[in-house]
Amino acid sequence: MAKKKKKGKIVQAAANAKENERVVISSNGKAEYLYEIVNRYVAGMKLTGTEVKAIRTGKVSLKDSFCYFVKGELWVKNLYIGEYKHGNLFNHEARRVRKLLLRKRELSRLESNVKEKGFSIVPTELFVSSRNFMKLEIALVKGKRKFDKRESIKTKDIKREMDREMRQRY
Repeated sequence: MAKKKKKGKIVQAAANAKENERVVISSNGKAEYLYEIVNRYVAGMKLTGTEVKAIRTGKVSLKDSFCYFVKGELWVKNLYIGEYKHGNLFNHEARRVRKLLLRKRELSRLESNVKEKGFSIVPTELFVSSRNFMKLEIALVKGKRKFDKRESIKTKDIKREMDREMRQRY
């Protein structure tokens, strides 16, 4: 009898995903704390083969990554995709600059917003779409001030207390 190869958790989850469902690989939790999210977009990424395989194993971090424009094209920098274990000579660099794929209208809208003072673009989530494409959810954000951060912590604490009370009652 032939042995079945073990698949990674992410690959299995993507295979079991239904239509219009996405499997989240990595998310940037600090983005919602540090920034006020104005608008979200879903962008494709231009990747090499070893990068796709490394993403499927889950070796990804969105921490400290950001997006910027060069000649009307959107690029993401500091997005960490770990090296693929079996990649040998043709393996990719872990923190290389990667091109994001969006429609022209979305790009022009984002670029005009970024030129305004205080706006920037931050990756919030990396996921596998229902068609097995790697997608990056990016957000147009505005930096929060210190008192805004305190208020978001306060609302989280209040919500947590309410949930705790509801659990104790029932």
